[in-house]
Amino acid sequence: MKILTYNVNGIRSALNKGFLDWLSASQADMVCLQELKADASQIDTLLFQSLGYELYAMPAEKKGYSGVGILTKKSPLHVEYGCGIEKYDREGRVIRADFEDFSLMSVYMPSGSSGEDRQAFKFDWLDDFYGYSQVLQKQTPQLIISGDYNICHQPIDIHNPVSNKNSSGFLPEEREWMSAFIGSGFVDTFREFNKEPHQYTWWSYRANARAKNLGWRIDYHMATEAMKPRLKRSVILPEAKHSDHCPVLLEID
Repeated sequence: MKILTYNVNGIRSALNKGFLDWLSASQADMVCLQELKADASQIDTLLFQSLGYELYAMPAEKKGYSGVGILTKKSPLHVEYGCGIEKYDREGRVIRADFEDFSLMSVYMPSGSSGEDRQAFKFDWLDDFYGYSQVLQKQTPQLIISGDYNICHQPIDIHNPVSNKNSSGFLPEEREWMSAFIGSGFVDTFREFNKEPHQYTWWSYRANARAKNLGWRIDYHMATEAMKPRLKRSVILPEAKHSDHCPVLLEID
């Protein structure tokens, strides 16, 4: 089974850049999407149905902002919209689809780069999401949480760790949170299969950063330890250029 996660930075923009043809060629079974920046009335679901996908979406209340979704060729038993915490659910940050043998979550974690207020919001989110994830993995041991975490975990995950040591997304507190999150029973599936540096999932639009591969790895498939025997392969797909992010593939049995 092929599972993708992709922050599309606007699903309508991505569709205008050939996303549908790329999706068809990818032959993915499920795709976790972040930053849809659209509600149901603004997305032509027939486009995805033509490829065999059902689309489940959790938009933000604010127009043209945030929003997450899951495309799946297999009908879920249940879809959970949001995490039950209003201030996050208003921003469309979590959606989960439950299947017979595992659950898949698409998550878009807040960025703190716009200022102190949003960084404080991000720290609140990290505390709350940690608790939420602990309860959830007990209820659903076979769980994958895929999406844009907006955190680089280790120096290997960012092109210039020294100059970015005080940047949101690579702050010591954020990195410590990621270590604690993984230590609580999750697997960074990409690093299970890839130990090499210079592999990133997001690049600034500035200074020709993508062409120079001056990036950050902030998009992850985090699987519970119980899923570990089912993991087959994970790779980053930088050739997909519908966004300032690129997709990450996870294959499972």
